[in-house]
Amino acid sequence: MAGKRFKNAAKKINNEKIYGVEEAFKLVVESATAKFDESIDVALRLGVDPKQGDQQVRGAIALPHGLGKNVRVVVFAKGPKEAEAKAAGADFVGADDLVAKITGGWLDFDKAIATPDMMATVSKVAKILGPRGLMPNPKVGTVTMNVGEAVASEKKGKLDFRVDKAGIVHAGIGRKSMGELKLKENFMTLMGAVVKAKPSASKGIYLRTITVASTMGPGVKVDTSAAGADQKE
Repeated sequence: MAGKRFKNAAKKINNEKIYGVEEAFKLVVESATAKFDESIDVALRLGVDPKQGDQQVRGAIALPHGLGKNVRVVVFAKGPKEAEAKAAGADFVGADDLVAKITGGWLDFDKAIATPDMMATVSKVAKILGPRGLMPNPKVGTVTMNVGEAVASEKKGKLDFRVDKAGIVHAGIGRKSMGELKLKENFMTLMGAVVKAKPSASKGIYLRTITVASTMGPGVKVDTSAAGADQKE
């Protein structure tokens, strides 16, 4: 049944065509026909060499319409900062007890925040958190003394993005139920941040291709110039 749905959705999309942003999101939402609220994901292929330290692309942004889901946040903190995190709505706050839970296989969360003094404790589970993209990092604001603010920001739907080894940024920008307009606005916010994060060492065309797709739907190619990207050499 899922295969039939995919084929029907794929008929509406021309693989050879590059679509404008509005048309692309209309097609993506129309082709998300699964019974659950599908995630809408973006893949950006960049003209960078991720092996070079001066060509890394990463950042964190607050999306105007959030991610369309409940974001589960844990915080590594003690004392007053523990209370601050709980007051801001953190799902679990702890120190060595949180390390023990994670070591035991518990990973029922989407984001992890830590105060700087807790990083030696967090390092005990770095090998578990790192590969899953859950390691707190000062560059994206998840290692901070302002834990209350950080928790509130993550709960609203802050999106962390980074280029992978293949030179691609993968990012979920929301859910089908949010509708075309909100998804498009989230997408344009992401595009602005990725373009702004262009490394000075990157030469030639920076934004090579953009593809948008729902969890179970076919990919739709999006015009890079329509996405507002500066493509000057």
